[in-house]
Amino acid sequence: MELHIAIMVLVSAALHPLWNAMIKRDAVPEGAFVGNAVMLLLLAGPHSLIGGYDLLAITQIWHLLAITVTAKLVYTISLVVMLRRGDLSAYYPIARSSPAFIAAVSAVFLGALYAPMALVGIAMVIAGAFWLQYKRGVRMLDNPVTLMFALIAMVGTAVNSIADARAVQVVAPSVIFFWTFVFTLPGFVLAFGLFDGKSQGFTRLFPWLRNPLPYVKIGVLCYVSYLLILLAYEGGGEVAAVNAVRQASIPFSVLLGGLWLKEADMGQRILGSLLLAAGIVVIVMVR
Repeated sequence: MELHIAIMVLVSAALHPLWNAMIKRDAVPEGAFVGNAVMLLLLAGPHSLIGGYDLLAITQIWHLLAITVTAKLVYTISLVVMLRRGDLSAYYPIARSSPAFIAAVSAVFLGALYAPMALVGIAMVIAGAFWLQYKRGVRMLDNPVTLMFALIAMVGTAVNSIADARAVQVVAPSVIFFWTFVFTLPGFVLAFGLFDGKSQGFTRLFPWLRNPLPYVKIGVLCYVSYLLILLAYEGGGEVAAVNAVRQASIPFSVLLGGLWLKEADMGQRILGSLLLAAGIVVIVMVR
């Protein structure tokens, strides 16, 4: 991987869990996600126009945009449920383990063959994921529903990454960003408004109208984080390799969970996250 691409991916990896942690700390995480989506629209639209990119160029890749929108909805809704139910440091690493999912699907459904070291990497990922959740005196799968949503988020981000990597070869990243959130924002409002079955569900999605500054910060961090990944794809970064380097965000998310969110069992979770991240790198690099 070229050095400048690796630097972009590493900066993105540092920013991604930071804005996730800011949403985790918000009183209404789903409202924060809606505010974030609005911010991304407000950033991507002017960015495209100022950069001289044709917003209508998206018509060339409608099929990829449809995949991206669907995957983004699946990922974001699952991620919000995960953040509401579980610790960032325990479940964020699993949600970000998309290279492991890609490798597993390739082996099971596409007949891909892996070297012995790749199998070792898969075992490291599985061991790290379970180690992250283990608590002495509590069953291994203590929170299976949260784990399920973390796994669904993982699948969503894997599909999203593959579609984005192909789309940026045709259309500018900011244009893809703009149209992705044009179509996902209504889905976020509908899905999050129905959370908990409360009649006031929709009104609580708009705290950013009263106090926009915190959500501006989240939106800028999120936009820069994702834009760097799209630019890495556009610059020739191979999707599996880029996503392997992105796993640098896993140990960082554990540190944020312990130092900022005061989550417990940090020693165990740091070791588990490092094992998981190392296994993903092995899987992708040895394939």
